[in-house]
Amino acid sequence: MESKIEEFKNLLRGELILPRDNNYDETRKVYNGMIDKRPDMIAKCKNTADVITAVNFGRENEMLVSIRGGGHNAAGLGICDRGLVIDLSHICNTRIDPVSKTATVGGGCTWGEVDHATHAFGLATPTGFISTTGVGGLTLGGGIGYLSRKHGLTIDNLLEADMVLADGTFVRVNEKNHLDLFWAIRGGGGNFGVVTSFTFKLHPVKNVFFGPTLWPIEQTQEVMRWYADFLPKAPEELDGFFAVMTVPPVPMFPEELHLKKVCGIVWCYFGDREKADEIFKPIREFTPAPIVNGVQEVPYPAAQSIFDALYPAGLQWYWKADFINELSDEAIALHQKFGEQLPTPHSTMHLYPVDGAVHRVDKNDTAFNFRNSMWAGVIVGVDPDPANKEKIANWAKEYWKTLHPYSAGGAYINFIMEEGEDRIKENYGDNFERLRNIKAKYDPENFFRVNQNIKPANL
Repeated sequence: MESKIEEFKNLLRGELILPRDNNYDETRKVYNGMIDKRPDMIAKCKNTADVITAVNFGRENEMLVSIRGGGHNAAGLGICDRGLVIDLSHICNTRIDPVSKTATVGGGCTWGEVDHATHAFGLATPTGFISTTGVGGLTLGGGIGYLSRKHGLTIDNLLEADMVLADGTFVRVNEKNHLDLFWAIRGGGGNFGVVTSFTFKLHPVKNVFFGPTLWPIEQTQEVMRWYADFLPKAPEELDGFFAVMTVPPVPMFPEELHLKKVCGIVWCYFGDREKADEIFKPIREFTPAPIVNGVQEVPYPAAQSIFDALYPAGLQWYWKADFINELSDEAIALHQKFGEQLPTPHSTMHLYPVDGAVHRVDKNDTAFNFRNSMWAGVIVGVDPDPANKEKIANWAKEYWKTLHPYSAGGAYINFIMEEGEDRIKENYGDNFERLRNIKAKYDPENFFRVNQNIKPANL
């Protein structure tokens, strides 16, 4: 095997990292510090040719293979034990076409790199909420962001993708080529191949009115009821996600509120700036008045990256999630109860709106199934200290277990841990069998299985 490894190493333009190398332990780390896996080798690919070489090596040597983009996956599925990691982090070129308003992005890019490139042209596409998130993982799972109420999910703005399949062949997928595969990667995760390049449609976005309004945690029920009624009726250029959280001890918040439990809404308005005052008027007039109103005009990349410092790589994370159709009084009361029990300062619950343009795409037009839900909810136990791993996980599990009966049944695939095949099937609903058939066509041996796995129909 040693001679094969040496040959593989010589075929790569990028770097092959082995357990004996000094940078192995640092390279194998992923965003979630709770994940500690030890692959046999990590291929840091520089281009598509490297990816083809790595896929062929893994298949020919019957290796377990994982694909790593930004490494943010909740369950740490960009890394594997005793296998080969195909690391795309060096494939991070971004090219903007301001005439066609498109961005072509390498599979290893983070959204911060894309936002930097698009912002110079006054353009953006719907992304996530932390700029260190990888483009690949977020996109393939659907992609929810501040622009989604107006411009849809990230996958609704995906025009084409370059892919390396399990047999090592290269394909470009779009509405004209490999339409079945193009359908599947829009929500079906990393099950179908390695995406080395994405091309996205862009929209005019420059500065945004962005920031939190916060209330004492005891007012959660009152504020959440108002929010649930207000936001779906608001213009689609206004987004706001609801949170229960602990005020971080940073200068932007009054010192007397540091480490206090609160509820809040993080707003982002990217419409006509002349209408901003009118848009925020009902928010300002809502009573009880917030204890913090931090909305201000900022560049869009600043809004996208504001949480980066609060949630650096390496924290312990435990995730639970559901889609939600409505917020009943019973569910709202439970949100207050568990918000008052936040186990650590980093732990939180978010409700991300997925209405507006998300609803204008049929649930069978892409693999993303929950098109008629109103919110994607996520409960995350988070802490820097591994000693608190059980504490944060137990809180998240109990919170989810209690709230799940009030949910739509499935969850945003990017927000879940490894929860089993039944949960994956639940998330894809009546798209699941179609995905299994496409998997059987393009990956009949289930070579790409370190993911939220959809087994091929033939297995």
